[in-house]
Amino acid sequence: MTLAASAFAQLAAWPDLTEVEPSCGIGRALGSAHGEIAHFHSDRVLDLRLTARAIRKFEEHLTGAGSVRLVPGSPWVTLRLDVVADVDVLMTLVSLALQVQQAWPVAGEGPRTACNDHRGTVFPDVFGGG
Repeated sequence: MTLAASAFAQLAAWPDLTEVEPSCGIGRALGSAHGEIAHFHSDRVLDLRLTARAIRKFEEHLTGAGSVRLVPGSPWVTLRLDVVADVDVLMTLVSLALQVQQAWPVAGEGPRTACNDHRGTVFPDVFGGG
C-alpha cells in the first residue's frame, strides 16, 4: 500500500471527514461539512485546503517543511508523500484545516476554489521531478 493510500484510509476513518467527488475531477477527495479538504491526485501528491488566512498565519512553518509547496494566491497547499514523516505532516495539516474551516470561514474561499493541480504545481528536483 502506498503512503498516500494509507493516509487516505486513515483520514477517511476520521468522523469529520467523508469521501467526496473531487471538484477538479482528478483522483480521490475528502471533505467536511465545510467543504473539500484534500485531493489525492496521485500515489505521492495531494492538495490540502487550509484557507489563505491559515496559510499566511503558518507560512513560515509551511515553507520550512520540505514536503509542502505553496502556490501564491491559493488557499490550497500541495504535499508530496515520500516518507512516513510526510504523512505525519499531512495528519497535522488536515487537523489544522478542519479547525480553521470551522473557526475562520472566509467568503470567497468556498469548497469550489480550484485546487493547485490546475495551477501546474511542480516540486523541486530534490523530489525527483514533478
